[in-house]
Formats: sequence, structure tokens, C-alpha cells
Amino acid sequence: MERRGERDRDGAGRARNARPRDGLGRPLPYGAEGVERQPEGVVRAPAETVREAQRLLDAGRPFHAHEVFEDAWKSRPAAEAPLWRALAQLAVGLTHAARGNRTGGARLLRRGAQGLTEYADGPAYGMDPGALASWGRALADRIEAAAPPGPDADSTGSTGPDAPTTDSPGPGSPAPVDAAAEAPRLAGGG
Repeated sequence: MERRGERDRDGAGRARNARPRDGLGRPLPYGAEGVERQPEGVVRAPAETVREAQRLLDAGRPFHAHEVFEDAWKSRPAAEAPLWRALAQLAVGLTHAARGNRTGGARLLRRGAQGLTEYADGPAYGMDPGALASWGRALADRIEAAAPPGPDADSTGSTGPDAPTTDSPGPGSPAPVDAAAEAPRLAGGG
């Protein structure tokens, strides 16, 4: 990875962000020590995808689990895309909630839960989409019940994994969600 002009580029000249990241995927300054990043574009068997994502979720690294699901979303057959996309949305929802962005977190958890509810006919690779959807809705409910009214960390309305976040809650705000403690069990359901 090298820097050309204002953007990081890979060997082929494609834009790639090389900044180190923390455990929740937030960019750190160049030169700071971050956590190991998930390599992009890795083609894994479904069982390996589930195992790797679970390992990352258990370690409190849902942003990185979302990267694993995104690779499956892009590399698996199109009929399975809704499953992997919904799982990526659950992981990003947990990421936002752990960063303190409760509104965006709850919204993405609900979007992922809805996607899993709609994914009824395809293979689930040992996962229970209905149970994971229930987990996502229940966590979204708890987050919303604890959140003060009004916008949370992201006043731009962006809900992507690089959306601005609040690193610490303001006075009277609930603490961010503990990502490792709230991680779902992928195999066997939520």
C-alpha cells in the first residue's frame, strides 16, 4: 500500500484506505498502532465465514466481522447475497452501538433483522436466521429504550461503517454497548 497524492492506493492504483483502525474499525492517525485489519476479497467456505465472523464478534470486533460477511456477500452465489448482507448489517449495527451511535446502530440492527426475516428459502449454514433476526430486534429495542431522544453520534444521517461517531457518551447519555458482551451466537441462532 502506498500513498499517491491525497489517497492511499494499492499496487494496481485502486483507492484503499491504509490507515490503522481500532477494534471497532475507527480510523486512527497514520503511524498509530491499530489492530490487524481483515484482508479484503477473501473467498471462504460458508462454514469458515461463520467461524471467522464469530471469532471476531466474540473478540468485540464487529466491524471486522462485517468485513468477513461482506466478502461472502460478494463471493457467494447471488441467491445467498441477502443472507450475508443482512449479517453484515447486524455486525455494522453492533459496531455503531458500540461506538456510541445508538440511533444508527438500532436502525442497522433492524435492517439486518428484516433482511434475515425475508431470507427464508436459502441455505443458512448452521445458522438460524429467525433467531438472529430476533436477537437484532431485541438489541435494537434495548438500545432505543436506553437512548435519549434526538440524533446520536452521527448528525449527518450517514450509517456506513465509517460514519462519524462519538467516542464517549455525553453527560446523561447511556454508555456505548459492549460489543463482545452483546455478540450473537451465529451457529445455532442468536
